[in-house]
Amino acid sequence: MDLLHTIILAVVEGLTEFLPISSTAHMGFAAKLMGMEETEYLKMFQVSIQFGAILAVVVAYWKKFFDFSNLNFYIKLAIAVIPALILGKLFDDKIEAVLGNQIAISTVLVAGGVVLLFVDNWFKKPKVMDEKEVSIKKAFTIGVWQCLAMMPGTSRSAASIIGGMTQGLSRKAAAEFSFFLAVPTMLAVTVYSLFVKTWGEATGQALKGYEMLMSSQELLLMFLIGNLIAFITAIIAIKSFIALLNKYGFRFWGIYRIVIGLALLIYFYYA
Repeated sequence: MDLLHTIILAVVEGLTEFLPISSTAHMGFAAKLMGMEETEYLKMFQVSIQFGAILAVVVAYWKKFFDFSNLNFYIKLAIAVIPALILGKLFDDKIEAVLGNQIAISTVLVAGGVVLLFVDNWFKKPKVMDEKEVSIKKAFTIGVWQCLAMMPGTSRSAASIIGGMTQGLSRKAAAEFSFFLAVPTMLAVTVYSLFVKTWGEATGQALKGYEMLMSSQELLLMFLIGNLIAFITAIIAIKSFIALLNKYGFRFWGIYRIVIGLALLIYFYYA
């Protein structure tokens, strides 16, 4: 994995993390198309690079995240992230096993695209227009929906936004709550991948994520550059997505997923 690979994967992560098209799928496809070897460092990088995207949300919505008088906001996020923390730990090995199955991920990409074609018609009369109107119960339910994204190719953003719309949230409110929920969710995933999970146990060179980074100045530098690029591109994606979502809804993203998913199915089937 060289600097060019790092930059491309970081741009892909930043642009797709908050769109309903699955950043995991796109990074996996990009790595395959670039002929990258599936090393333990690459796996760890693809997970922990989300830290840059986390910072993008915090910066874009800094007034919300640093309004310490709004204790209810933090409580809702803490409760909403619980399902993902529990199920993520339970199914960690199974999730990692699917990450290398590009046919399965491409199929999920297409299936999710079909769902997005109809989402706007299913939820035409939203009742909740702002995050402040989201109850504790609704927040937890959205958190449960987010767990659907544990199947690579689903999209955490799509699952949590649709979950929000099932609870009566408008498209904008559901998208923004999805952004907010991404912070504790991805922070937990990043901390787990760097300091808790042991990578490479099957290879006999078991290391924590941070141990891999500290073993080489080059790897550490690529990790830092990757997170910086992901941060910059994620801010652009966040602002653009809200505008596009309000104007066009989900149909565009559904068509995109179907087209890309089918193209990749054909490519990986004959590769």
